[in-house]
Amino acid sequence: MDVNGKVFVVTGAGNGIGREVALSLLGQGASVAGLDIKGDWLEETAGLAGTDASRFAPFVVDITNRKAVLGLPRKVEKALGPVDGILNVAGIIQPFVRINDLDFEAIDRVINVNLHGPLNLIKAFLPGLLTRPEAKIVNVSSMGSYAPVPGQTLYGATKAGINLLTEGLRSELNGTAVSVCVVYPGAIGTNIAGNSGLDMSGADTESTRKVVAPKDAGDAIVRAITEDKKRILIGDDATFMWRANRLSPDLASNLIYKGMKDLLPPA
Repeated sequence: MDVNGKVFVVTGAGNGIGREVALSLLGQGASVAGLDIKGDWLEETAGLAGTDASRFAPFVVDITNRKAVLGLPRKVEKALGPVDGILNVAGIIQPFVRINDLDFEAIDRVINVNLHGPLNLIKAFLPGLLTRPEAKIVNVSSMGSYAPVPGQTLYGATKAGINLLTEGLRSELNGTAVSVCVVYPGAIGTNIAGNSGLDMSGADTESTRKVVAPKDAGDAIVRAITEDKKRILIGDDATFMWRANRLSPDLASNLIYKGMKDLLPPA
């Protein structure tokens, strides 16, 4: 798909990967409806867009609010025109605790943001996408969806749900003009912990492993659209663990456990 002149909806456009996806799309001539729960973050994204900001429409919305999301297609089309693609980027991690210690408030929040949120967007915009000559759905999953991270079991489960949701959609949309892509990022240099409401000041989770810059991740996702990719891995760690998991799921699980177990409180 040539993104120039197309209209895209990007969740989490106020920071991190979502912001970089929005900026990359704008830089290639697309118009972007940027969704985020924080308006000041969207204002920062618009400021970074420079002269491209005229094609950026901010929408402050909680993607878990189904009624609000279902009302978005009409508002976005009024602002920018018919939508040609949606990118479900927004997501949060859980507190670094075992399932046994994870309270139901946190459980519901992670499930609502990571699984119900993308599903709300898909249900809202898919009818319109099916009327377009060419359309795209991109869902951002995680390396944690195929290689379990201790203390992130529920997070990984929601992302595994995104995997099958994406693959199932692709099957259901076979023969239509809507193509579907799933993205598997590894470690990206974002503040996902802080944005998830977690205090990780006592944990050094990035210095011992190579992380991908958010801009590089955003560019890779947009490139997946232009090259009509079905699946992409972002980062050497995501690629390595993908292969390790194919070779031996137990090997992959043990490797991650050894590297991440210190983040867990004592059992």
